[in-house]
Amino acid sequence: MFFFLSKTLDFFLMPIGILLFLLLFSFFTKNRPRSRQAILMAVLVLYGLSNTLLVNAAFRWWEYTPRNIADIQQPYDVGVVLTGGMIRLPFVGIDHPSLGRHADRFSQAFLLYKAGKIKKILISGADNPRKMKLKLDDGHQTARLLMQWGVPSGDILLESFSRNTHQNAVNSASVLRQEFPQGRYLLISSSFHLRRAVGCFNKEKIKVDVFPADILGLEIDPTLSDYIRPDPEVFSDAHLLWREWVGYLTYWVVGYI
Repeated sequence: MFFFLSKTLDFFLMPIGILLFLLLFSFFTKNRPRSRQAILMAVLVLYGLSNTLLVNAAFRWWEYTPRNIADIQQPYDVGVVLTGGMIRLPFVGIDHPSLGRHADRFSQAFLLYKAGKIKKILISGADNPRKMKLKLDDGHQTARLLMQWGVPSGDILLESFSRNTHQNAVNSASVLRQEFPQGRYLLISSSFHLRRAVGCFNKEKIKVDVFPADILGLEIDPTLSDYIRPDPEVFSDAHLLWREWVGYLTYWVVGYI
């Protein structure tokens, strides 16, 4: 029920839903001052969420500090990779996958494995039932790619039941306790998503260190364009971060973190 409600209400809490509400309100209200206020608010929200400097600053505040692979001194028993957006399939009959927006999650795990910083890779997450049945989900596709790149199948574990971050933590915790008790664990996910993920693993009493991937908050030398020009790609990133903030708050309210 939580999964259904979270996906259903998602639109209404997102920037695009808020903008749509403000514009509809301004169109239908007969109160002219309120209408103008709603339009002004919509313009400010749209401009703020498409401004490179503001959005980049928000990511740098929220995300974990990047880590160097060379700085890891003691290898971890397991690197836990959380799925979601790592693989894209134009259609289910294609014989090769494309890399998704968050493919950096498993590419960083691969680099860590090759550098000897993690001994096993646990990929946690499910997809829609059709992809799961055909083994075209993120987990299975990622595992196949890692094996093609030289990672032995015995060093890859799949947890294929989790539909959200809370379930990732619960189900991964079960695997880790059973297969690697007393082990050291490295959690690998998109940097913007790690705070919520770490909170969920802490709730399950699993201590994890983190390795941020898919980092969106960057060191930049701003130009005049960055100050004043709205950027639709930046708006997309802002939507991603906003959604994560809503997810974090929701998990805190329901006690998942």
